[in-house]
Amino acid sequence: MSTEPNEKAPISSATSGAGNGGSEEVATLNVDPNTLTAADLYDKEKYDLETMDNKLVYQLLQTSPEGLTQAEATARVDKFGYNKLPEVKVNPILMFLSFMWNPLSWVMEAAAIVAIALSNGQGQAPDWQDFIGIILLLIINSCIGFYEERGAGKAVEALMAALAPQCKVKRDGQWKTMEAANLVPGDVISIGIGDVVPADSRMIISNNVKIDQAALTGESLPVGKDHGDEVFSGSTVKQGEAEAVVIGTGLNTFFGRAASLVAGANEGVGHLQQVLAKIGNFCICSIGIFLLAEIFVMYPGFKYRYRRGMNNLLVLLIGGIPIAMPTVLSVTLAIGAKQLAEHKAIVTRMSAIEELAGVTILCSDKTGTLTLNELTIKTDSVKQYSDVSVDDILLFSAYASRTENADAIDTSVVGSLPNPAMARDGIDLLDFIPFNPVDKRTQATYRRHSDGTVHRVTKGMSQVILELCSRDKTSEVERQLHADVDEFAVRGLRALAVAEESVPSGDAEGEGSGFRLIGLLPIFDPPRHDTKETIDRAISLGVHVKMITGDQLAIGKETGRELGMGDTMYNASILHKPDELQGIANSVDELVLRADGFAGVYPEHKYEIVERLQNLGHMVAMTGDGVNDAPALAKANVGVAVADASDAARSAADIVLTEAGLSTIIEAFIHSRIIFQRMRNYAIYTCSVTIRVVTTFAILVFAFKFDFPPFLVLILAFINDGTMMTISTDRVSPSKHPNSWNLKEIFSYAIVYGCYLTLSTLIFFIVVDKTNFFQRHGCKPFSNHNDFSFHSVIYLQVSILSQALIFVTRAQGFFFMERPSVFLMCAFVLAQFVATIITVYASWGFTEIRAAGWHWAGAVWIWDIVWFVPLDFIKFGMASVIRRFAAASKPPAPGVPVTTDQVDLARQRTRVSMEAAQNVTRISTIPSRGASYYAPNMQDHVSRRRNFGARVKHMITKTGKRLNMDNNELRRLQSTQAQAASRVLTNN
Repeated sequence: MSTEPNEKAPISSATSGAGNGGSEEVATLNVDPNTLTAADLYDKEKYDLETMDNKLVYQLLQTSPEGLTQAEATARVDKFGYNKLPEVKVNPILMFLSFMWNPLSWVMEAAAIVAIALSNGQGQAPDWQDFIGIILLLIINSCIGFYEERGAGKAVEALMAALAPQCKVKRDGQWKTMEAANLVPGDVISIGIGDVVPADSRMIISNNVKIDQAALTGESLPVGKDHGDEVFSGSTVKQGEAEAVVIGTGLNTFFGRAASLVAGANEGVGHLQQVLAKIGNFCICSIGIFLLAEIFVMYPGFKYRYRRGMNNLLVLLIGGIPIAMPTVLSVTLAIGAKQLAEHKAIVTRMSAIEELAGVTILCSDKTGTLTLNELTIKTDSVKQYSDVSVDDILLFSAYASRTENADAIDTSVVGSLPNPAMARDGIDLLDFIPFNPVDKRTQATYRRHSDGTVHRVTKGMSQVILELCSRDKTSEVERQLHADVDEFAVRGLRALAVAEESVPSGDAEGEGSGFRLIGLLPIFDPPRHDTKETIDRAISLGVHVKMITGDQLAIGKETGRELGMGDTMYNASILHKPDELQGIANSVDELVLRADGFAGVYPEHKYEIVERLQNLGHMVAMTGDGVNDAPALAKANVGVAVADASDAARSAADIVLTEAGLSTIIEAFIHSRIIFQRMRNYAIYTCSVTIRVVTTFAILVFAFKFDFPPFLVLILAFINDGTMMTISTDRVSPSKHPNSWNLKEIFSYAIVYGCYLTLSTLIFFIVVDKTNFFQRHGCKPFSNHNDFSFHSVIYLQVSILSQALIFVTRAQGFFFMERPSVFLMCAFVLAQFVATIITVYASWGFTEIRAAGWHWAGAVWIWDIVWFVPLDFIKFGMASVIRRFAAASKPPAPGVPVTTDQVDLARQRTRVSMEAAQNVTRISTIPSRGASYYAPNMQDHVSRRRNFGARVKHMITKTGKRLNMDNNELRRLQSTQAQAASRVLTNN
């Protein structure tokens, strides 16, 4: 039943037999779960869950200390769903059809309609051959793209499944380990040190538990949790062990509810989609211009008959459209994702590969990424205050440490010994006092086997140990200790003092001879063995690494010095204190750009740092591992979830690392640049071929009324597309500098290359048509310039030189200096062998071609080889001109003062890119081309959900307000979950 606001909830008791005829009162909850309100549930005046009998909690959720049976759990899965955010699987058929749903495919589909519906009349049948060929070309492209993307999606899903969080749950009265996704309300779970809480739960047994929930409440220190307290999914157990009853799963958790609130937000279009859209529009506009020109020239000008003109229009429509572009880039990215997965980097948003190649600044977390995230004694810096050796100081401190269920400090002390077993060898431990927040030290009393004497050793906070000491304590020792502590602090090292005394009575409780200070241990989180080399590699790649840490400034500086990153670091609080910039920087933007890192960082600081760097024109990658990192991971151009990151961080990130350390990220940089180079090479090639085809055949119509058969252009497209698929595995060298899409550069190369190739065909046509040069060398003459054999010869000339262009665009130097992949070379040879055979032997009346013979084939090959040689020199000339204009458009480099002009230029240069990066979608399982027409696989391969962290930036104000939630609000949310679970169980 419901209660009045200020009334104590009625609790009755029942009597049952116990023991020898005795009785035991068992409380029962006189309340109807159907009418229980959220406010009532956690009102301590009514239901004090911290002191309430466990059975009342079980009653509410209809469970017991033994948990649920497997049958009950299975039934509840049907009611509550799995303990994960919803996934939406893309229909494979729709996915396949999506490859035919983009503007480039639309043009080809329009060409098919023209061939079957408009290319008729004048007593001629529709152009069935071209229609069937176009449809086959569309289907083949779709099949290849579908196969690669589907395979990549399954591979990534399998890898992510291996990362699925596990939990310990009691089912059928037995403890079992299973995936956290299978939890349901009413399950009883067990959590211990290091465990991530798998679902929103309420404690029922608590043994000195402390939970790190800083990401939820803003509390910087772990919070003690007792019987009846709530714990949230994603928080981490830092101390103790507990059992808890699950009250919220999936969308009914804190993060699930937040995700459901923002699930309706608009999905954006990624950066690469926009780039491909512009490339596609360039090709379509080029075709459109010449189509209009041909229409006006052929019909009003030349008075062409309807069918003859339509055939020439089909040539431009079919030959000019780079129909394979989405598929080629899709295959390139899919294969690239597989290669990155082999290097322990799982790509959850495929377009992130392209963006990773352009990263100029990497903001890296310190703990666990740059360092081992393991406290270690810096043995070469141990301070001595007596005749006790360093080895003995370490041994004595290990005596005063736990060897089982040890905390991080005890683990580091014992780990400093050559053999951890030495911590108990040769002694009998008589008494041990663990660390507690009041005494701030540990103490061990032990008996030596060697002489039977009893001793005590204590370790702990330096000032506490110093005050405890009474023997050999001089002012000089005190001064030296304070000086050493200060030195450690400056170096970012934590200090742990050690003292010892003997117990003459030999009694464990006896009075000691007085503690004597013997040493000071420096504790630190050491860098990974490969971090310094990795940072050097990043710098050589043109990527500046900034340390973003929540640790103290001194610790950050010391780590920076050890790694060679520099120690120009500041507390993050300076970002909101412009008055402290005096003498440091002229503006906050300049400070952020020049700094080697920031310490004392909170989530909103990470977000602001990323935003400021982006506004200065940089592509930024950010690493993170916690829920509180989600906003910055979503804001960054490339969010990287490091190994052992939380589910929230993984969902918000674009790349998930499965191996600890920064070296994996650097490998991802290198491979992303290789993938980018393949895409860029293909983009230049395909735009050049578009210009080449439309200008060549349009001018031949204008100048010579040359009618090229549409079917030959279709064959040209088939062969070119098949060859270009192999570029996804081409052997290319990664750039030594961050990459970016310079579309003006790509279009400039395309126009120059295209015009040059057009010139080669026009001059060849004129020489053949107007002179007898080739005829004098054994080639048979043509009756006129529309001779069917001439069609075959022109086809071969266009095919060879056009496709050979890829060897020029793929190389930075001379084409023969960079060996292509075997697949690309074999594909080119096979394609041109087929083209040559068609020219020499094919006589197909339906497409107006006739065998031209080997003499003409040889003449064409010689002509194209001669025209191919200057292409490298054209490339070098273009590169020289472009470099002159590129220098002024570079973003300001880290460490260099920023001018107003540089900022304005950088913002103008990257505005479109940043808008796209902020709106990217990171939530679909398998990419769908229906939503993003040019996307060759731009969405997640993992889950359709978008973690709320990717959108939680709306909850952070531009003033830097912390992402906090009042504890009462957290209670209210938990009560809503428990009430909802109870209601579902009761009603069903």
